[in-house]
Amino acid sequence: MRVAIGSDHGGFMLKQEIKKFLEQEKVAYHDYGTLSQESCDYPDIALAVAEAVTGRDCTCGILICGTGIGVSIVANKVPGIRAALCHDTFSARMARAHNNANVLAFGERVIGSGLATEIVRVWLDSEFAGGRHGRRVDKIGAVERRFGRTGE
Repeated sequence: MRVAIGSDHGGFMLKQEIKKFLEQEKVAYHDYGTLSQESCDYPDIALAVAEAVTGRDCTCGILICGTGIGVSIVANKVPGIRAALCHDTFSARMARAHNNANVLAFGERVIGSGLATEIVRVWLDSEFAGGRHGRRVDKIGAVERRFGRTGE
C-alpha cells in the first residue's frame, strides 16, 4: 500500500500529524504538497493526489483542507475517484465498505489530530464489501461514462 497525501495551507498542520501516524504504522506515502503554511490553491493539490491514485502510482489518497469540502469536490471531478468527506470513524468505515472510496478527505478546522488519525486507521483497515455495493459502485462508473468521462 502506498498513500498519496496532500493538503492546502488550511490542512498543512494536520497533514503533518497524519504523516507521522503513517510512518509509525509503516504505511508508505508520497506527499503531493503543500510543503508549508503559505497560502496555496487546494484544487492543484487535490488534482495531484487524485491523479496519483487513478494513475496507480498510489493505492489510495488522503486530502486535507480547512473543511475537507473543497478538496473532495475537486477530487471527485477526476474519473475513477470516489472521494469521501469523513469526520467520524463510522463514515470512514462505510465509505470503504459500501462505496469503495479511494480518497479520504477531512478538514483541519473541523476535527483534531487524535480523531483524524483514528479515522485514517479505520479507513485504511476497512475493506470493500462488494456484493450489492459493487453493483452500485459500477453504476457510479456508468454515470461518469454517460457524461463523457472515463475512469476505472
